[in-house]
Amino acid sequence: MFKPFREVLTMNKKRIYLLVLAGLLIGIPLIYNLPPVRDRLDWRVAELVARIKYAVSPPEQIVFVPEESDLLETSTPSPGHSPAASKTTTRVPSTEEPASSPVSTATLEPLPLKIQLDGIRHEYQTWNNCGPATLAIALSFWGWEGDQRPIAALTKPNSRDKNVMPYELTGYIEEETDLKVIYRVGGDIELLKQFLASGFPVIIEKGFEGPGFEGWIGHYVLTTGYDESSRLFTMQDSFYGPDQVMEYDDLMSYWRSFNFTYLVIYPPEREEEVLAILGPHVDEEYNDRYAAQMASDEIYRLTGRDQFFAWFNRGTNLVRLQDYAGAASVYDEAFAVYPSIPEKERPWRIMWYQTGPYWAYFYSGRYQDVINLSTTTLNAMSEPVLEESYYWRALARETLGDVKGAVNDLQSALKVHPGFEPAVIKLEQMGIEP
Repeated sequence: MFKPFREVLTMNKKRIYLLVLAGLLIGIPLIYNLPPVRDRLDWRVAELVARIKYAVSPPEQIVFVPEESDLLETSTPSPGHSPAASKTTTRVPSTEEPASSPVSTATLEPLPLKIQLDGIRHEYQTWNNCGPATLAIALSFWGWEGDQRPIAALTKPNSRDKNVMPYELTGYIEEETDLKVIYRVGGDIELLKQFLASGFPVIIEKGFEGPGFEGWIGHYVLTTGYDESSRLFTMQDSFYGPDQVMEYDDLMSYWRSFNFTYLVIYPPEREEEVLAILGPHVDEEYNDRYAAQMASDEIYRLTGRDQFFAWFNRGTNLVRLQDYAGAASVYDEAFAVYPSIPEKERPWRIMWYQTGPYWAYFYSGRYQDVINLSTTTLNAMSEPVLEESYYWRALARETLGDVKGAVNDLQSALKVHPGFEPAVIKLEQMGIEP
């Protein structure tokens, strides 16, 4: 018996639908993984995931409280006494404090009222890629013809990596180009103007708030000019576009959130010029002491989020000076200030970009605080993709006897950042193939 024509047609339609569905199930992942498609869709998918996660668990409401802190109560510090600052003695020389400005003025010419550097090729960043894009823009000034892609491939092989650290940008310059770089902290307006007037654009790392982002986030820009009459800096911004401007005071406020960090790239034959501008800040320990004192001075004249950053910066500079116990106490003060910041202003992403508290707590023997801080940081993320947090939690877990947990964390660090050298070395030391 032949099946009725209508029944055959219905069965054929079902087969066609199933074939189309199978094709979509196979084809969509293949299409999505094409680089041009992923570049356009990755950030949208990540943003959607983040919005869902943050709606359920608002990250600005999550507060880290150190378990091993010796701060008995939270109070606004007064100029007369700071329990944290009183403990900062290790490796901090008892000599005269550094000068009030990082710029050596002994042999420098008076600055022009206006400078705009030309010959820079702007480049818009791909998703979550401001570090490599900004570095590509900066290198273009010196004739480099590449773009952000090779920089990202080495500094953040996982496109979901939330940040490229200054030392990673520095490493790329030193290893992949014929140029040199200076990486310092504690910068200020006069220093930027001096470098720009001498023909050196400056990369700075700063805070960022704007459309398309929920709350405070970190961002790199390249400063390329200033105008003294209007008190405006010109910046090449990989997100907003070329020749953006920002008032001096606003730039300092956002720059504070990253310890006034700056990178200056230069050809080897111009090194003497760069060193002359830096003056005593050629010496890294002097620079760290200067920045620590700068942060300490700011603590007592600032409030709210700015005061949190000042405390945080002092801790970071004491870590750089290897005063880990002092730094741990200072970070305790910073975390004590944090809950007083209005929720909408809280820099809850701070640990995406800075690892100083991990150093301080680990090397002062506060291993549980390392675990708690890294866990809090990872759990508050829409995607737990911070290799540094996994790495420091691994060190603390191993020290406390949780070898299995340490290995899992190290492997997680390598999963989110393939080839992450500290994790590779640690696994090898433990006798485990990375």
